[in-house]
Amino acid sequence: MEVPSTRPVTSADLVQMLDDARQRTIELTRDLTGERLLGPKLAIVNPPLWELGHQGFFHDHFALHLFHGLPGYRLPDAHRLYDSGAIPHDDRWALPLPTLDETLAYLQTVRDAMVARLPDGMASEAESYVYQLTTFHEDMHGEAFTYTRQTLGYPPPVLSGEIVPEPDISGPLPGDVHVPGGQHQLGSDETVPFRFDNEKGVHMVDVPPFRIGRAPVTNAEFAAFVVDGGYRRAELWTEAGWQWRSKQQLDAPICWRLVNNGGWEVRWFDRWMPLPPHQPVTHVSWFEADAYCRWAGRRLPTEAEWDMAASRVPHSDGNGLQPGRRRYPWGDVLPVTVPANLDGHRLGCVDVAAYPDGDSAFGCRQMMGNVWEWTDSVFGPFPGFRAELYKDYSEPWFPEARRVLRGGAWATRSRMIHNGYRNFFTPERNDILSGFRTCAI
Repeated sequence: MEVPSTRPVTSADLVQMLDDARQRTIELTRDLTGERLLGPKLAIVNPPLWELGHQGFFHDHFALHLFHGLPGYRLPDAHRLYDSGAIPHDDRWALPLPTLDETLAYLQTVRDAMVARLPDGMASEAESYVYQLTTFHEDMHGEAFTYTRQTLGYPPPVLSGEIVPEPDISGPLPGDVHVPGGQHQLGSDETVPFRFDNEKGVHMVDVPPFRIGRAPVTNAEFAAFVVDGGYRRAELWTEAGWQWRSKQQLDAPICWRLVNNGGWEVRWFDRWMPLPPHQPVTHVSWFEADAYCRWAGRRLPTEAEWDMAASRVPHSDGNGLQPGRRRYPWGDVLPVTVPANLDGHRLGCVDVAAYPDGDSAFGCRQMMGNVWEWTDSVFGPFPGFRAELYKDYSEPWFPEARRVLRGGAWATRSRMIHNGYRNFFTPERNDILSGFRTCAI
């Protein structure tokens, strides 16, 4: 089996990541009992009980079965229950799934078998790749469990670990920054410790000068679009976007409601709260972001523009760009205290002015964390793309005209996200933790 190379990691660190991801998975699902273990059949969610088992199967299949060569699976017929590439989405509610206790026991058995096969000290490059791949897959599902709870109106989860203090800075952050453009390396090279297949294929692109928002669009800014009838003006929407809005019968973002005093409330898991004016608008689709831009006389950034604003450093004289790119907006190191709203501990967004220490070199704030940011670019392969060990990760979705999102959200794990990470969803998805920032025309 061919395994992509990656920077080697100690076995202790691999186990720590694996156990931390598993603890988050358990905390996000431990109160889902009774009917909530399966939940309603919706196209945008999975049955939680199935998704838990799928977590164990992914580790089992890629780490133990394919990489370590163990025959079969640690749960009989696991592939017939949990293989997402082979089991149609709507069939997952009707499968003869093991009980919750049996499912958790399967996850523990797989975890123990993986840990037992790691060497003392430093793991190999191949082990480091496979164990991080399966852990990051669990991290992605942890974020999906989080916004599934929001979609279904379940109570907020109770998470252990770090207690994060409130930011020292709050409020709005209006205005644009100027990016001079030029030649830009798009894609993640070998200096990035772990890369997914769709990040590879480093290539140079020419980016004209542009101006981009210092911060994502806020709830207050988006509310002005709503109040001005933005959801009722077909000329602001693409044809597909208008058809989607009309079918959904939306007059505002899906988690908003108008209250008697004319103000807005937003649903946070199972409760309604006053709309925080200076937090980024969240749970909006690409269609909604694009319509707002037309109303505001703005546009969404391309993937290359977003990447340049996040990763490049201007020359001190203001003319042109320094060579190279940063791994994070603030630099190349992920500090112990991350200057971004990541890792889920807050269970929500903060104001767009928070975390000034996380600014990019151009002064763009929160390009990492808080909300995923839609771009105008269609998700596709970079030059020389080749599907890797997890072949269903990227390649099957290229024909779907998904849009690229960048930067991570408040529930995204900091160990996985970096400037070059590419997320991708179809343009109607408004259940995910998505917002956007805009560019001047």
